[in-house]
Amino acid sequence: MAAATSEAIETEHLTKVYKDFWGRDKVRALDDLTLTIHRGEVFGLLGPNGSGKSTTIKLLLGLIFPTRGSARILGQPAGSTAINEKIGFLPEESYLYRFLNGEEILKFYGRLFKIDRRTLNKRVPELLDIVGLDAKARKRKLREYSKGMARRIGLAQALINNPELILLDEPTTGLDPIGTREMKDLILSLKEQGKTVLLCSHLLADVQDVCDRITILFRGKMQTLGAVKDLLQVKDVTNIETRGMSEGQIKQLQLNLSGMGVNDTKITHPTTSLEDLFMRIVRENTGNGDGKTTAYTGSPEAK
Repeated sequence: MAAATSEAIETEHLTKVYKDFWGRDKVRALDDLTLTIHRGEVFGLLGPNGSGKSTTIKLLLGLIFPTRGSARILGQPAGSTAINEKIGFLPEESYLYRFLNGEEILKFYGRLFKIDRRTLNKRVPELLDIVGLDAKARKRKLREYSKGMARRIGLAQALINNPELILLDEPTTGLDPIGTREMKDLILSLKEQGKTVLLCSHLLADVQDVCDRITILFRGKMQTLGAVKDLLQVKDVTNIETRGMSEGQIKQLQLNLSGMGVNDTKITHPTTSLEDLFMRIVRENTGNGDGKTTAYTGSPEAK
């Protein structure tokens, strides 16, 4: 049983270096990641291809081992069988048994978690409703599913064990705008239930809508970390918003705002977009002022 902890994920100096055939360092996929993800929050792990996102997920799940450093999940070392039943995972590409239908695949995975038949008979239709697969779709073989439908059944599979921590790798891939909106609503619903969600994505608008905090990785290193609202605030610019001012008052405002007696004045800091923040970090790390990124070639694992 997982030890009581206030943190869902903790990493210290987590590093993964892939070797070549001769045992020499080939790709430093993740470099010295120290990170804490709190219970009950939606956390975004962002970065371009080759930044270390998928490597981080694999390390957290215990699918690969770190070169250096450590990771703890729900108070236990990453990969510990003691916490596997408390984790749900939606990979970027779901590999499902194509000869089963939607209901059958969920019952299959439910039995792997040793969920009793009565609970499964209740939980499976609930999950299919949650992910938006109707009665006709849930009876179809998975080989007939579109990519969007496969994404939905993959998410249901990730939730079959009612996990405390859910890892979602590119969850909106293949979904239309309606499906994307439903996916974001579902993520927020999971948060309301007290669950922790780690969202790995390059679709920045989706992340901006649902995440409490984010980190941006680039070439395996963490570049920024913080609350979305704080990171997007332009701190060296101030907007003043008010109503009912004459042209004369606007001119006087430039001289002495406090002596004008203007009511309903609102002073705010304008915000940037997550896309602008992301591109600024990429430019700073590639030396390109035109916003174009230089080519980066890594191993297939270094995502």
